[in-house]
Amino acid sequence: MSEGTTGNPATGRDNAHQDCEIAELVRLATSAAQQAGALVRDRRPAGLGVERTKTSPTDVVTVMDHAAEDLLREVLTAQRPGDGVLGEEHGLQPGSTGLVWVVDPIDGTVNYLYGLPTYAVSVAAVRGDPMVPGAWSPLAGCVHNPETGQTWTASAGRGAWLDGQPLRMGAPPPMERALIATGFGYREARRRGQARVLARLLPQIRDIRRQGSAAIDLCQVASGNVDGYYERGVQAWDVAAAMLVVTEAGGRVSGLEGRPPSPDMIVAAAEPLCGALVAALTAAGAGEDDPE
Repeated sequence: MSEGTTGNPATGRDNAHQDCEIAELVRLATSAAQQAGALVRDRRPAGLGVERTKTSPTDVVTVMDHAAEDLLREVLTAQRPGDGVLGEEHGLQPGSTGLVWVVDPIDGTVNYLYGLPTYAVSVAAVRGDPMVPGAWSPLAGCVHNPETGQTWTASAGRGAWLDGQPLRMGAPPPMERALIATGFGYREARRRGQARVLARLLPQIRDIRRQGSAAIDLCQVASGNVDGYYERGVQAWDVAAAMLVVTEAGGRVSGLEGRPPSPDMIVAAAEPLCGALVAALTAAGAGEDDPE
């Protein structure tokens, strides 16, 4: 009898059923992300421009953001019509199963607009309310970069993979030798606050990398291409799948001062670097309100 079934065959059957269900969620997330990725890569209009803006003139949406999210919703609801769907462009479509698909059709839209190859489609299946920090947890996820073909996947309690190869994070360097990824918001006041924090943090670390996609930044932490990541202002759709990739690869994802990750702050790294980065960001005032 395999581990997890000893002494309780009924529990073993339940675990096997759950394993099968989560494996199906990962397969569906991957299929949906790759289909949407092919759409935005292969059908990018030659004269692609900004369709509209959101929080500021630099916070842009393209027609392909909408097309990709429409495709994601179609693929997901065709297979699981009772599940909810939360997307960056069209908001929350409630469901009845307690499971919600959290999707970002193009994470890194500005990169996509400029023809830069660092953007991703992110698809995650979560339990709970993804609109409330700490009230949800990801079960399965996929982050797919259509330009490089890289596909990160993860399932809760079962591991993380890059292109089918298992990911396991090693011991991180001390903070003074750590390469840290971050991102910046679109509103002027948010940027001033982030610049202030960065100026205080930068002398304490090796260097900063700014790639323009929170999902890819987190997956790069899991893959060992950067040592850590932090950012203020990200939403659940930006990070739901990639958070699971990090934690299943052995890292930690946190907010500040014991709080869960949220739009206020997300920090990711292996321990003890994650704790050191949280402490340094707290001391730098990263949790303070944006200056007016």
